[in-house]
Amino acid sequence: MNKQQFEQYNSIPDSKFVFAHEEGNLHDKKLDTKAVSFARDSFRRFCKNKSSVVAAIILGIIILFAIFAPMFSTHDINSVSPKEVFLEPKLFETGTGFWDGTRKYKHIVYDTINETPANFYKGAVLNLTLDEEPTLIDQALSYGRGGYVMFENQDKSGIEPATLSSDSFTVTDKGHYKASVQFGNQTNIYNENIGEYRILLNVNNEQVTLKDWSKDYSSCEFDLSNTLQTLGLESAIVKLQFELKATEGAYSYILLKSCVFTADDDVKNTEELQIVSFTDATQMVLLSKDAFGVIPKGYWGGISKNNFRKGVYASEVYYCDFVFDTYANVYDAIEVTYARSEIDEFIKNGWCKYDASIGPESFEKLSDECPIDFVTGQTLNTRTGKLQELTAMSARYRQMGYKNMPKFIFGTDANGIDVFTQMFNGLRTSLILGVCTFLFCFLFGLVWGSTCGYFGGWVDLSMERFTDILGGVPWIVVMTLCILHLGNNFFTFFLALCMTGWMGTAGLTRTQFYRFKNMEHVLAARTLGAKDWRLIFKHILPNSMGTIITSSVLMIPSVIYSEATLAYLNLGLKGTSSFGVMLSDNQQYIQSHPYLIVIPSIVMALLMISFNLFGNGLRDAVNPTLRGSEG
Repeated sequence: MNKQQFEQYNSIPDSKFVFAHEEGNLHDKKLDTKAVSFARDSFRRFCKNKSSVVAAIILGIIILFAIFAPMFSTHDINSVSPKEVFLEPKLFETGTGFWDGTRKYKHIVYDTINETPANFYKGAVLNLTLDEEPTLIDQALSYGRGGYVMFENQDKSGIEPATLSSDSFTVTDKGHYKASVQFGNQTNIYNENIGEYRILLNVNNEQVTLKDWSKDYSSCEFDLSNTLQTLGLESAIVKLQFELKATEGAYSYILLKSCVFTADDDVKNTEELQIVSFTDATQMVLLSKDAFGVIPKGYWGGISKNNFRKGVYASEVYYCDFVFDTYANVYDAIEVTYARSEIDEFIKNGWCKYDASIGPESFEKLSDECPIDFVTGQTLNTRTGKLQELTAMSARYRQMGYKNMPKFIFGTDANGIDVFTQMFNGLRTSLILGVCTFLFCFLFGLVWGSTCGYFGGWVDLSMERFTDILGGVPWIVVMTLCILHLGNNFFTFFLALCMTGWMGTAGLTRTQFYRFKNMEHVLAARTLGAKDWRLIFKHILPNSMGTIITSSVLMIPSVIYSEATLAYLNLGLKGTSSFGVMLSDNQQYIQSHPYLIVIPSIVMALLMISFNLFGNGLRDAVNPTLRGSEG
């Protein structure tokens, strides 16, 4: 600065220099806002992360269900209920079409006699749709109708004929007996195998030819009375027989639609003739010996067992689609017989009114405690005229001890156990295992990693080499060895998971300590004389907790997943219900009853996703560097 500039700056008048605060004391103004603690600031930042908040709510709901659902459930999960197996999940009333305890069935054989799907309770069938046209099958099913009897000769040598014979019946010269035979109109299904046949009448074990060897498959009728008169017999025990020639090098066959025996109206054995006749080929083929080897009346069989075969061709079977109410199938009303003492007890309890002198119409139900819905009949004592027993319709759920028809929100399994209660009871065990493992591994890994990262040198080197050796052993090997020696119990799983589970937290903690221990604020604290424990717990560890907690929280769902994996390998907990054991037991029903696997899998997926999002929220919330930020 030259002389001229110096004089210019010094020429400022004194009036320009004025004190800003000539009156009063100069001091800092009091802050308008309240002090915010680290915990409160962390909670505020956590709440700003909407996905983490939703995850925390879902986690809270699942954990609450795991704690309280088994406690307040009215369904026993320790006893088997064979009558309640595989009930579909039910939350809404039947007929809503969604989550209503029903199951859809497609292409099920229809029982034309009982007018219901085969082997299904008619009262539980809803929205039945029957095929307009029957399906033709070459198989004799009890629900099949019509078709053709395929009579085959399986002798390929071309030597031995096969014989199909009716059951025996009586023919007399006092009636006009006929035999009408109708062949199949589809005898060209195997043109090369159409056989040559003849029709015989076995009269008192002597054979009479009614139709000689032929390949004419048109319908025919025979007068059995004339045959009997020709032989000069007044009566005889007869059988109608079809004899089929053998075809060299191939099976031969004929198709029979029906064979009907008739007689004049004054013949006494008309009913017998109806029995030995057949008009339904499928039902005729189904006749066979019973468990005691007794042949039923009307059975048509082969004389030679070596080359004879009787089958069905083009049997008519109807199929249907329908919705099945699994709860109505189990709990609907059935007819029950009650003794007089039971009725007196019901009346004494005030559950109903009944007057035997009036009859079933006198029944009046007064309370839901009464198991009877309505009376269908009564039996009186022949000597005293008093009530002996009562026949009534009663809901089966009352017989099973329920006051109202039960609902299983997630259905039942193969043992009739409530899936909802069983699932959350097993989840409680898995969560306890996961939390206990997390606490031990987190604390031990934190101490181990802090020691390695802070002290470094030979301490870090020796501890890391031990970790490398232990980490080189696969955890499944460690788990298997523990199970083989200590058994499949809770403590064994906890011990095996803890033996190697802490190493992840320890490695992450060590890395964070190497990152922060040489930062300026730590060096300044060390210079001012701060001790090691203060540097670790006051200056380094708090800055590392965000990343460490995020990874460590995920250990809980990882433990649950690991336990489920071991259960699939048949190494799950024994004698204790757990999430993995439940999934393992139900995996065989994934095709027939998928809800047993799908619903628990959804809960597990929600659990793992929620833990992940919850951990991310915790990472940002407990990070000291973000304190006071709006993010």
